[in-house]
Order: sequence, then structure tokens, then C-alpha cells
Amino acid sequence: MMTNQYGKVAVIMGGDTTEREVSFLSGNAILASLLKNGVDAIAFDPLEEPLENLKKYNVDRAFLIVHGKNGEDGKLQGALEYLKIPYTGSGVMASSIGMDKYRTKMIWQSLGIPVAKSQFVEKYSFNKETFKFDLSYPVIVKPADDGSSLGFRRVYKSEELFSAIEYAFEKSKKILIEEMIVGDEYTITIIDGKVYPIIKIEAPDGDYDFEHKYYSDDTKYLCGYNLGELQLDIEKWAIDGYNGIGASGVARSDFMISRDGQVYFLEINTLPGMTGHSLVPQSVASVGISFDDLCLLILDGAALAK
Repeated sequence: MMTNQYGKVAVIMGGDTTEREVSFLSGNAILASLLKNGVDAIAFDPLEEPLENLKKYNVDRAFLIVHGKNGEDGKLQGALEYLKIPYTGSGVMASSIGMDKYRTKMIWQSLGIPVAKSQFVEKYSFNKETFKFDLSYPVIVKPADDGSSLGFRRVYKSEELFSAIEYAFEKSKKILIEEMIVGDEYTITIIDGKVYPIIKIEAPDGDYDFEHKYYSDDTKYLCGYNLGELQLDIEKWAIDGYNGIGASGVARSDFMISRDGQVYFLEINTLPGMTGHSLVPQSVASVGISFDDLCLLILDGAALAK
């Protein structure tokens, strides 16, 4: 029996992005769930056919799960606005800001949300001879506008810095150098302005890289982690950060707590993963929301002009 309230739904996955493979992992899980719930859903890959075909297929809503550039940076959202097809997640502005780690940090700092010291570098103006390094080692070097730990390196001494910068430039023309926080890593889910249980991430040797995010079973996820007297502050900062960039629907914010007890918010993901290893499904499952119910909850929020 079909769930008619949603009309025809296109699960938009894949795309022209560095995270194409991960997008298919999430997208296929969502598609199977929607079909199981009786939703008239189809898979749609914007790399294989033009978005205009959504109109040909009489699509009423789009469930977005194209990770990375060209998927969660506002471009896809803007195209769907033009086609007048309601879509899940954040709108054009919030998607664009959320993908830009540097500008997200600037907004968060203005709101009093604690963030690590950082330095923004663009490839077009970068020069080894004149580059002035303003931070203290160790640091993290990563693309400022991509996700899933692609192009990411830790740097412990000056001799390693330029090779890490060049490595990050292979993935993006904009990078962020950030003082390394030594401590524990956490994530918090926000859906429609409501926070869900915190997850503590325990990766082997503290290295939560691409492999440990999506394929390894060695990473431990401690759901519903209670941070005591820090809990209320962290929940407030998470909501403030979500509202500060204008996010809507589902999002996930990552943060760390250093060994001396200081909280540092790292980034927000406005189109988080929905794979078997993904954090949002684990968070909501700890309060009794199944993956199937989560997919419908996200789909309920599909809209235009957010």
C-alpha cells in the first residue's frame, strides 16, 4: 500500500562529488526504507541525468543525500528551488554557510560558541615564501569546504606543514589550519531545532578518519552520553549554532572536550550520513526512533524557500 501523502519522492544520491560512494551507501538505505514504508520512491543520480528530468518523472518531493560539494553546499538546493520541487534539509543559504567551515566558525564566534583558533588559506594567494603561520603546533590541516575527513592531516612540527597544505589543496582551493584539540570527540544531532542524545566517539588511536567513519567496525559509539554540568551549555551551543547559520531539518554538530575540560565546536553537517555507521540514526535510535521513522520524519520537513 502506497503512502500517498508524500506523492512521488526522488532520493537524490551520488552526484558529482568526492563523497559519491558514501552518498550511495546512505541513499540506498533511505530508498529501501521509504519503499518498505509504502512511499512511491525512486533513485535519482544527478551525475547520470539532468535535474530537469525530475519534472518528467512527476516528482513531488526530493530527499537529498548527495554529500560534499555540489550536494550540500547550496547548489543542488538552489536548482530544486528553481524547479519548485520541495526538498529535505537546510536551504540554500544555510547549506552554503554550513559547508564553509571558516565562515561557520566566524558566525559561531560572534554567538559566543567556543571554537578552536584557526587560520584560513586560499590556494590562489598562497605563497610558501611569504606565508605567515599564526598558530601553535600541533595543528590540523583540512579543506574548508568538504567533509568526511578527506584531505585531512595532523601536523606536529613545521617541517610537515607545507606538505599537509599541498595535500589539502588537492581536495580544495580553500583550507583551514586549526589548532589541534587533544581530548575526546563527540557529536550532537539536531532535528527541527530539537537536540537528540550526544554520542561519544572512540576511534582506534583517536583517529576518526574516512575509513573509521564508514567502513571499520573498530570505532565505538557511546550513545546517550551524559556530560554532567557541561550538558546544558553544549545543548544550547548546538541549538545556537544551528539557528545561527539558518539550518533546518536534520543537522549534526561535532565538538571536542579537551583534557582540561574546555569545549570546542568543530563544524556542522547540514546533510549528515545515513549509513549503517552513521551517527544521526544511532542518536535517535537511543530514544526509540527507528531508521524507518527517521526517514519519514526528515521527509516530512521537505519544503521550498527555507
